[in-house]
Amino acid sequence: MLEIQLNMYHAVAVAAVLYALGNLLITRIPVLGKYCIPAPLVGGLCFAMVNTACYAAGIAYITFDATLQSVFMTMFFTTVGFTVSLPLLAKGGKAVAICLALASALTLLQNVLGAGVLGALGEDPRLGLAVGSIALIGGPGTAAAFGPDLEAAGAVGGNVVGLAAATFGLVMGSIMGGPVARLRIVKHNLKCSAHVGSVSAPAGSGEAVSAEEGSFRTDSGRFVKGFMLIMFCLGVGNWLSAQLKILTGMTFPGYIGAMLVAVAVRNVMDGAKSEYPENEIETVGNMSLSLFLAMAMMGLKLWELVDLALPMMITLALQILLMFLFSYFIVFNFMGRDYDAAVMVTGFIGFAMGATSNAMANMQAVTRKYGPSPTAYFAIPMVGGMFIDFVNAVVITSMLSWLS
Repeated sequence: MLEIQLNMYHAVAVAAVLYALGNLLITRIPVLGKYCIPAPLVGGLCFAMVNTACYAAGIAYITFDATLQSVFMTMFFTTVGFTVSLPLLAKGGKAVAICLALASALTLLQNVLGAGVLGALGEDPRLGLAVGSIALIGGPGTAAAFGPDLEAAGAVGGNVVGLAAATFGLVMGSIMGGPVARLRIVKHNLKCSAHVGSVSAPAGSGEAVSAEEGSFRTDSGRFVKGFMLIMFCLGVGNWLSAQLKILTGMTFPGYIGAMLVAVAVRNVMDGAKSEYPENEIETVGNMSLSLFLAMAMMGLKLWELVDLALPMMITLALQILLMFLFSYFIVFNFMGRDYDAAVMVTGFIGFAMGATSNAMANMQAVTRKYGPSPTAYFAIPMVGGMFIDFVNAVVITSMLSWLS
């Protein structure tokens, strides 16, 4: 069969076209926008389906050099690290700490469930991680980042399973969030206690590309400063990742060092009262994520899902049940059993099944009907868009090493 090979320049050009295609389809198919499906996932999936059809017909299939995919991945996660501001954390530390503890516990439960079910069904239990926190709490970005690690460890199909499960999670996280929160609000007759007129979501959703276009005034100097800060963190972070591997004996994802360096740089800048180009860095992060996800979806070999489809769907069905029980009983009770806790439930489901953008969309829908919740709007982005990525990377790496 003919194999068409794209070099890294061809690949990034195709990714840019697929991002534009995804945006076009989202505007033409309202359900995609309703469930906050990122444009790169839509465009990349179209490419993967065409590639799979050509493969199945025995005509040809396309492969590409993924060098730039890795670069864009690390750049995106570096910008996530820049969002961790310790002064902001101190303002709402209790709610953030409780929410992070719950999310960390769910990270472990999702992986235990995924590995256990797939192992019981006779599949490689390491693939259960791809149907666990890699895809769900991690979202498409983490699924695309860890897919090659699963493949390298011998879990064949890890990349395609993770991205397929992440796409499923994005949809289910949006479908489940509002109804589960409403059940609690109606059952307990909860009322909004905030005396504010409106609440706007903070910037920095972390895991997915926003469908909205932000507008801000800037100049080239601020963009240059932001870009150079990212490049600095990439270089130092690469060295730090290597040192972490030597010290711990575990292989962490390539972006973890850059994320940690970005956290340090951001807080040193805050402490020194140095101007931090927040909007510019966030814009670079969104551009990097768009190209990274489009390239990751381009590389999906959907034909590898044939033998794994039934075990994967059984596992995802059980993950939905776990998410409902955990959010309805545990998250609501631990977060205070009040209106803010109910809004936290819908946001928690959003990022624990998909992405922080889903969480914000869920909370926006609930608060428009029942009233604002400043506590939820502060804690959910802090946990879902920042801290849980660090915890998730450690849990996934540890479990992958153990299962191997």
